Amino acid sequence: MKIVIPAEIHRGEKRLATSPEVVGKLVAAGFKVVVESGAGKGASIGDDVFREMGAKIARDAESAWAAGDLILKVRPPQYNKELGRHEIDLMQKGAHLISFIWPAQNEELLQKLAKRKVTVQAMDSIPRISRAQKLDALSSMANIAGYRAVIEASHQFNRFLSGQITAAGKVDPARVLVIGAGVAGLAAIGTAKSLGAIVRAFDTRPEVKGQILSMDAEFLELEFEEDGTGQGGYAKVMSKEFIAAEMELFAQQAREVDIIITTALIPGKPAPKLITRKMVESMRDGSVIIDLASEQGGNCEATVPDKVVNKHGVYIVGYTDLPSRLAAQSSQLYATNIYNLIMEMCPQRDGKITVDMEDEVIRGATVVNCGEITWPPPPIAVGAERKPSFGGQAIKTAQDEVDAPQAPVAGETSEISRFCKSVWFPLILGGLALFGLGQVAPPSFMTHFTVFILSCFIGYMVIWSVSPTLHTPLMSVTNAISSIIILGALTQISSGNSLIYILAGIAVFITCINIVGGFSVTQRMLQMFRG
Repeated sequence: MKIVIPAEIHRGEKRLATSPEVVGKLVAAGFKVVVESGAGKGASIGDDVFREMGAKIARDAESAWAAGDLILKVRPPQYNKELGRHEIDLMQKGAHLISFIWPAQNEELLQKLAKRKVTVQAMDSIPRISRAQKLDALSSMANIAGYRAVIEASHQFNRFLSGQITAAGKVDPARVLVIGAGVAGLAAIGTAKSLGAIVRAFDTRPEVKGQILSMDAEFLELEFEEDGTGQGGYAKVMSKEFIAAEMELFAQQAREVDIIITTALIPGKPAPKLITRKMVESMRDGSVIIDLASEQGGNCEATVPDKVVNKHGVYIVGYTDLPSRLAAQSSQLYATNIYNLIMEMCPQRDGKITVDMEDEVIRGATVVNCGEITWPPPPIAVGAERKPSFGGQAIKTAQDEVDAPQAPVAGETSEISRFCKSVWFPLILGGLALFGLGQVAPPSFMTHFTVFILSCFIGYMVIWSVSPTLHTPLMSVTNAISSIIILGALTQISSGNSLIYILAGIAVFITCINIVGGFSVTQRMLQMFRG
């Protein structure tokens, strides 16, 4: 199969859908790769670099598009003024396209692609599930946009972001407010903190509070019980009462901060207006607003897409091409996302791809399949909520008992069976066994045995109580806390028996290493999220 990477013709777009490293990997996987001449100019990648990696160079756009079985792009296909033709018309019938498409906003484009009988995967429609993280181009680009937003804000602010004390006087650190703590927001928080600013952040989703605090930023909370988590982890539309309280908070913050970075978006809807003209008027002269939602209408009422405007002494930046302003880095990350998607469809590494519509990731990304519009995809069940449990057995709620089908078992047999399956039966059985053991075992044995049981119970319950989704970052903590067994060693270290004394000392030494190492690893993990 021949893969073609044409040059991007969208105004101001400098990114490219591949990189030299990815071209080399595609060639090694059995694909033939063709790159349009000059396609990598905006990302400072010359044609010769692609040739060295095994790609062929097409002389112009028309010959490049015509040669491709699989087309890789950044921006959706659009009308090419130089050729006087739409890019879709340059594709072979039955070809394959991977690109950003934005199907919810581009229904007419979907119809044109369907008429061409092509297959299209939209990089913006990759399901937001763990298995698809390596394909998530939205997160890759949002990460870059958040970083670049702080750089643009620093440029417009014309002052230090960090505080300084010099012989010439004291400079206060800049105060930065980040609205929306998704990928872009967290990247902005980390960058602003690393530059020395005082950072505050707000999000309607309560679960991001820990992430914000771990990056040493202040989390702004509303005394309002409403969860803003929507499908796929995005924010959702909030109630009128919540929005009123939220706007009051933003109005207060606008009078205090120097820089506001907004990232709030709701899938399939215009960007919510969070910063009003009145708030802009209340900000100090020289303040800056970076609106990352400008392409979808903007979070600020005064935002003008692709421009920097000055309203009442406040600079409002509405750039829609922030990832493109770091073209080399963006192209590298985007190319890796696309490569991972191609490898999902080419498990044999034989230069041929197969669109498996039974695969939830491929199905979610596919918006047109052989001329048939397949968007929107069916919802993906991320996983059932885990119920409280004890000893591995789920504890049923009253509603569970109502909903559960009742077996037609009569009389006392049903009651006995139900009791044996309850959590009380093993507890009573275990208690009787311990009572019987205590009647015949010496007192010294029961002391040791009690410490052993308590250690096992506490260590087991500490690990079991941690949500499975947190096991990876918290495993070092659970590992350290589970060293509660050190208590057993400490109770024996004063023993008069030299053998017990030595063994207890070894146990204390080993568990100390476990505890110190566990918390040390945890600290390193937390540092990864700090600026």
